Amino acid sequence: MASPLPPSPSAASVLDLAPVVPVVVVRDPADAVPLARALVAGGLPAIEVTLRTPAGLGAIRAVADQVAGAVVGAGTVITPGQVAACVAAGARFLVSPGWTDALLAAMQASGVPFLPGVSTTSEVVALLERGVREMKFFPAQAAGGTAYLKSLAGPLPQARFCPTGGIGPADAPEYLALPNVGCVGGTWMVPQDALAAHDWARVERLAREAAGLRRPLSAGGTCR
Repeated sequence: MASPLPPSPSAASVLDLAPVVPVVVVRDPADAVPLARALVAGGLPAIEVTLRTPAGLGAIRAVADQVAGAVVGAGTVITPGQVAACVAAGARFLVSPGWTDALLAAMQASGVPFLPGVSTTSEVVALLERGVREMKFFPAQAAGGTAYLKSLAGPLPQARFCPTGGIGPADAPEYLALPNVGCVGGTWMVPQDALAAHDWARVERLAREAAGLRRPLSAGGTCR
């Protein structure tokens, strides 16, 4: 069984597990376990498995059951029904590209940490009003990148982010240097050609390089 987050979701933050959260799209269910093992071996325990393919939910279940040290989460969660299904499958955290009142209520009731997606200041303020302090900034590069997040840090210092979308190893350090960024989400350590070739050694090497990126020393907080 994969290592869970601490029992109370308020006691730990997905943003503080590693500087990078791999965003994984699993197409072949047989790839889920060896892929997750390579990422964990490389130092990236928090793994976001998206629901973009029919294999996503089964992949979450397989990683939760078989990969020691993995903290598997569900990404692209967009309905309350998916929230329940993902938690039942063993997801330790939830990530959405955006949020509605119904989706947010389901995530808050789920009992696991969650990162609702935002791309505007009004969305951030609305979540802060609801007691949510940690969020996914998506799509990061298209929505304004580091300049936008830097601008939010002044008026809204209580908000922390996991920027995702268009981020690679070259610009990840710029995001991680911001005081309101705990980690970044990315796909560069799981390139499609490596997955197709089942080159798990390459995935592990790329994960190790990503795990070596630095976060701000002041990073801290909770998932909500």
